[in-house]
Amino acid sequence: MSVNVKVQQAAQTLSEQFRANRLYFLEDRLMPSDLDEAYSIQREFQTDISQEQGPIAGYKLAYTTAASQQANGVSEPCLGIMLADNIRQSPCTLAASDFVQLGLECEVAVRLGADLPPSGGPYDRGMVTEAVASLTAAFEIIDIRRTPGQDPKVQFMTGVAANIFNAGVVLGEPVSDWLGLDLSAAYGSMTINGEMVGDGHGSDVMGHPLEPLAWLANKLSEQGLGLTAGMVIITGSIVSPKIVKAGDTASIMIEGLGGADLNIV
Repeated sequence: MSVNVKVQQAAQTLSEQFRANRLYFLEDRLMPSDLDEAYSIQREFQTDISQEQGPIAGYKLAYTTAASQQANGVSEPCLGIMLADNIRQSPCTLAASDFVQLGLECEVAVRLGADLPPSGGPYDRGMVTEAVASLTAAFEIIDIRRTPGQDPKVQFMTGVAANIFNAGVVLGEPVSDWLGLDLSAAYGSMTINGEMVGDGHGSDVMGHPLEPLAWLANKLSEQGLGLTAGMVIITGSIVSPKIVKAGDTASIMIEGLGGADLNIV
């Protein structure tokens, strides 16, 4: 089986499972052989889904802590794709029935005001900072469709191919005068039904929330791709995933960036 056919068939399988609201599962013959192949499947999968959910409008970062990387046998973060129709504004209402298992994370979101083309790298934090138009407190919306009982490596590679379970983002109000903020020290928290369920700091995300943006620009550059003005990038979890159900309400706050609110029906 050629790589191209394998990638297409794996992506088609994930698309069918997505549309049928099923857990993600790839047969052995369709399992990505490495991360590069997992990313190829992911992009083909999301290109198909984009016919219904709009074009690529941003990216998510995952595994931005040393502990999560070590647990999955990798030495760098992973990226996922966000589609235009899944970028929402707070306050927002989501239907639990639209998801297999709905989860929320608290993150710093970036909206770009300038392009970061592949020709401009290698990028560092200072360079990508100049391209940032605004920052926002954001919920990452995840739909956890992990098949239980699988080998952890199989789960990890399937998850990357399946876009790391991203189902979009809910953005708070943008903050454009953020340059004076100490983003590493910024405190973030999440409450569900009025009860604190998790907290952390900007430094939990690769030491600073804009370090993942530099990593993303460089990783996409390796693939011949770039970031464009207007894109939204969520930079990694300050609060780890929390499962929610119909009837729940959730709020997040990030010091200096405000907050966002979400209702589940």
